[in-house]
Amino acid sequence: MITFETCGELLDDIADSLPLDLYRNLNGGIILLPEIKIHPKAVNNDLFILGEYRHDNLGRYIVIFYGSFQRVYGNLPIEAFKQKLDETLRHELRHHNEFLAGYNDLVIYDNKKISQYLKNKQENGS
Repeated sequence: MITFETCGELLDDIADSLPLDLYRNLNGGIILLPEIKIHPKAVNNDLFILGEYRHDNLGRYIVIFYGSFQRVYGNLPIEAFKQKLDETLRHELRHHNEFLAGYNDLVIYDNKKISQYLKNKQENGS
């Protein structure tokens, strides 16, 4: 099992490896929280949120949910776990940069993927 501390170190390594321009106006940085977050549309509490881009009265920041990562990817070897963290951070950074540019293509894509997932769950009786 990858500990919360190790996950934080991996996340720091990933964040440090990316171009600084991607973080422009991300004034709240990247936050690793210990909890599991379940998507509000989840049918059987089986749709986990790994990360979120937030822009609110606290600023613009990215939240990564360690508990969700452990639940979904906790059995992976460390390098595979790190790859999933990398994919998630890049995904949330894209949300941030699209927000700054006035686009929401990734939001639309995410919503379509979630709708497809829920439709498949319903069709399969799950």
